[in-house]
Amino acid sequence: MASLNVKGSLLAAALAAIGATVCCVGPLVLLTLGIGGAWIGNLTAMEPMRPLFIGVAVLFIAQAFRRLYLVPQVCESGTPCADPRTLKRQRLVFWLVLVVLAGLLAVPWVAPLLY
Repeated sequence: MASLNVKGSLLAAALAAIGATVCCVGPLVLLTLGIGGAWIGNLTAMEPMRPLFIGVAVLFIAQAFRRLYLVPQVCESGTPCADPRTLKRQRLVFWLVLVVLAGLLAVPWVAPLLY
């Protein structure tokens, strides 16, 4: 059950990061694909909600970190969470999601350097 909670926290953090960067990454991706027009400027309507999404992403990342590193897992023998390789994989996925999250959140500051 604890591994499901960690997976849920990581998924929620990734979705919150996507929500936080949709105002900046969306137009950039569309322009990269060659889709343009004056209407692309309207895609920044979610910009005021960006701090809220960033806060939610940080909250879920903190929850996943807490479950992976601070709270000891109680597992019955023979269950998948009793295998040390499972915890190692969960921690690897956590750090991969954290790197992707940091990259997505950095887009508004890095994007002006690209164009």
